[in-house]
Order: sequence, then structure tokens, then C-alpha cells
Amino acid sequence: MIGGRGASARMALLALLWGSGFLWIKLALTGLSPVHLTLVRCALGALTLLGLAFAARQRLPRDRATWARLIVAAFFCNALPFALFGIGERTVDSGVAGVMNATTPLWALLIGVALGTERRLNPARLLGLALGFGGIVVIFAPWQQSGLLSGGALALLGAGLSYAIAFAYMARKLPADGAPLALSAAQLMTATALTALALPVASTAPHLTSTAVVAVAILGVFGTGITFYLNYRILAEEGPTAAATVGYLLPVVSVGLGALFLGEPLTPRIVGGMAIVLVAVGLTRWRAKAPAQAPAQVPAEVPVQVPANRPASSPGGLATPK
Repeated sequence: MIGGRGASARMALLALLWGSGFLWIKLALTGLSPVHLTLVRCALGALTLLGLAFAARQRLPRDRATWARLIVAAFFCNALPFALFGIGERTVDSGVAGVMNATTPLWALLIGVALGTERRLNPARLLGLALGFGGIVVIFAPWQQSGLLSGGALALLGAGLSYAIAFAYMARKLPADGAPLALSAAQLMTATALTALALPVASTAPHLTSTAVVAVAILGVFGTGITFYLNYRILAEEGPTAAATVGYLLPVVSVGLGALFLGEPLTPRIVGGMAIVLVAVGLTRWRAKAPAQAPAQVPAEVPVQVPANRPASSPGGLATPK
């Protein structure tokens, strides 16, 4: 068992908040366009993290180099995927969107293979890669849609790919220690500014309803801001394995909430495809054990550091800030 009751409660709460994000996106779209939804979500998430950073006495970055790198990170990790999830959920169920969020590690491994940076391949990981995209085919059943995936489905796949690109960039270019809350706040501030530039191309004007306002408020404050803080606490106190475990719960939560509150169909094909994707991601995380060495040859344990606003379970595991 990982941690005590407090850690288990935080993990359960984090899984619920992250997994429910797709439900709130669906509800927010009843009155907001994907661009407006992304703008408000990023702004509220930034304000939440700014408050947490202030309480923790963490300061925003002051050097231009970090802010320049945050532009790239904010675009691929926040502005673009947040908008793509909004576009995708206009036509695709929220539960399916949650499963597509879980494909990020598959994209990360595929990118690593294509660029030649992924050198620890084995049959299990290659099988996981093939199974993962096979699970996507099962979920969308293109043979039932004139042989092609819908535009919404492609947007959701693009969001997962965008996260994978972001994590690869952030792992190399952003500091992994120091002031994670402040750095994440800065990243969401940057994402807010980038999204504001896209407002002129927003397809529809906002039509505010109580449902949309409440949904985007919960999504921004809790689903974007508080989730990072909880993930940061779990990573610091329980380690990356516990944080990665949360990632496997997200698709289950999103599919369950979509079926319970939105009446989305819970078909054997959707459940089977989700199971295939989760098994595939587990296989892509598998690595052969290194040969046993004498105690004197084992180096001291090095703490794992995660770039700011990057879930501990990505890209090696599941889950991303949706």
C-alpha cells in the first residue's frame, strides 16, 4: 500500500479532479467556445497557482531566457491541447476524451523512437505501442464512420501529441527544481496571453449560462490549479510511483462520470478499447531489470525532479493537465 490515509485521500481527490475535467469541459462548452474556455481556464488556473506560490513564498521567474522557454511550454502543454480538447468534445463524448488523454505516453514513446532518443526499447514496449494505437482504433471504430476518424477525434489525438511534445521540451529546457508553483503560474499566465491572441478567430461569442460559468470556474480553479498542487504534494511525499498510479484512474473516472451525469453510452467497445489503452501504456512503462550489482557499486538514490506544471506520471506514465 502506498502511503497512509492522507496520501490515499489526496490520490483519490486528484484522480477525481483530473478525471472530472472532461465532464466540466463538456458542460462549459454549452456557453463558451473552445477558445473562450481555454482563456478563462488558463487565467483561473494561473490566479490559483499565483496564490499558492505567494503563500509558499515562491517568486516568478525574472530572467528572459526562462520566460522565452515558457512560451513554447505554455503553447504545447496548455494553450493548444486545452483548445483541442474543447474542439474535440464538441462532437466526442467526454469519457472518450479522457481515454485519449491517456495516449500521451504512447505519443512520447513514438516521438522518442522517431528521433532516436528512445534507446531502451524491448518487445514488451513495442507491443504496448502497437496495442495502444490498436485500442484507439477499437474505440473510434472507423469502419463505422465511412472509414475515417471524425474531426473531433483527430483533435483529441492532437491534444495527446501536443502534451508529448511539451513534456519532451520541458524536461530539457525548464528548471526541475526551485519554485515549481511559481513557474507553473508563470506558464499558465503565458498560456493565457497566447490564447488571448486567438480571440479574434473564436468561432462564436460567449453565451453565458449558469452551467457554463460554474463548469469553467471549477475546471480552472480545481481542475487546473489545485490539481497541480496536489500532484506536487504526492510527488514530494510519496514519490513518482504513487503519482503515476493516479494516472491510470483518470480514464476510468472520466468514462464513469460521462455515463453517470451525461448519459454517454458505456458500450463494450468503449470499455474494451479503454482497457487495451491502459494495458498498452503499462507495457510501454516496462523496462527490463538491470543485473544485480554488489552493494558497493550501487550509487546513492537521486531524487526525481519533475518540470513545473508537468504531471509526475508523464510522459512515462498516464495523465496530463487536461
